[in-house]
Amino acid sequence: MRHLKAHRKLGRTTEHRMSMLRNLATSLINSRDERIVTTLPKAKELRPFVERAITLSCRARSLEGARAIHLRRQAAGFFHAGNMQQAALTGKRGQLRLPRTAGVAAVKRLFDELGERYKDRPGGYTRILKLGTREGDNAEVAIIELVDNPRELEALENARKRAKHTPSKKKKTDRAKVAKASGQAKVAEEADRPAANDAIEAAGSQASDSVGEVENSKSQAAEDDAK
Repeated sequence: MRHLKAHRKLGRTTEHRMSMLRNLATSLINSRDERIVTTLPKAKELRPFVERAITLSCRARSLEGARAIHLRRQAAGFFHAGNMQQAALTGKRGQLRLPRTAGVAAVKRLFDELGERYKDRPGGYTRILKLGTREGDNAEVAIIELVDNPRELEALENARKRAKHTPSKKKKTDRAKVAKASGQAKVAEEADRPAANDAIEAAGSQASDSVGEVENSKSQAAEDDAK
């Protein structure tokens, strides 16, 4: 029974499994997009493995001298050290064999860049995004990536700029309400204008009729006096 056995064996021996995790960690740190695609069990096993190395680089930011060197050497154990003593030729078309220095480059980037980026973050340096299953063996595939990467920060900055230059829905609604109210008032004013004109004409006709009646009464009184 595998009680209290936290880590996955992944169908490999210890040496094979550690070598695979070192290769995956090297690929993740050296990746231009700071993300790799692998199976979900491998991603879950890689996450605590590579985060321990990043934690060492963060702790080394506040140390100097032998202590910082000690942490750097500990972090180097999470990557392949490389082999600078390889044969000059591979025997294949006479091509030069390049030294395997990806692990060395990963350690350098880990302490020069990532340690500075995550110095104020207490863990949680990676995230896992599930992609579903792949064709063929139906294995679950996932993306494991570093958080706060340049691509993600650029997308957030672009989103802020778009939100800044785009008027909010509330402002649009208020403007629409004001325009609608002003339009309704204008229509009501146009509708009331003929009624007002009719009232003015009626008042004028009534005034003229009353003036005529007064003149007629005056003339009638004058005729009566003459008689």
